[in-house]
Amino acid sequence: MTSIYLIRHGQTAWNREEIFRGRTDVPLDQIGLRQAELAGEYFKGMEIHAIYSSPLARAWQTAEKIAALHSLKIQPLEGIIDMSFGNWEGHPHDEIKKMDPETYRQWRDEPHRARLPGGESLDEVRVRAMAAVEEVIRSNSGKTLILVSHRVVNKVLICGVLGLDNSHFWQIGQDTTAINLIQYRNGKYVLSLLNETCHLKRLKEEWARVDF
Repeated sequence: MTSIYLIRHGQTAWNREEIFRGRTDVPLDQIGLRQAELAGEYFKGMEIHAIYSSPLARAWQTAEKIAALHSLKIQPLEGIIDMSFGNWEGHPHDEIKKMDPETYRQWRDEPHRARLPGGESLDEVRVRAMAAVEEVIRSNSGKTLILVSHRVVNKVLICGVLGLDNSHFWQIGQDTTAINLIQYRNGKYVLSLLNETCHLKRLKEEWARVDF
């Protein structure tokens, strides 16, 4: 059996302010760095064979905090980079609502049908992300791995392993540094853990649970 711990990156200023990120390389804020440290402690004493990360700083910084406890080199995995939000990147949620109301409505109500201006669709994200995960599994059969990625990527991967289409996108929660466990055996996936955030209890009021 191959076990994949799929982790969302820690908090950034743009998460807190509800600004669309996508490929914009926003670093973790101070709370995000602390979240990443606590995520690392979650895996303390566990045997991890390899750590892969999206190349964007917010994911890479999160992976670094985990890798430091395991003396492992992080391997970049381009296929799990965040969704391109195109023209929406750098704009707050409320601004997009006014600037592009019809596409925004579709994104909220029918995310599987939305194509963001200058960006990707959920189907395109899912195809490349699933291909990346399948390649990682082929290269690491029977091992325990960590993949650090992004909210959108994690949601479509979870839909993928459960055999759900992307219309279920909003039915899956992914808080910052959420931990998910996907296990692969005999050609089938099992989702064994979803949106685990018990490691963040020590942050209390400092951490606002915002799935954005």
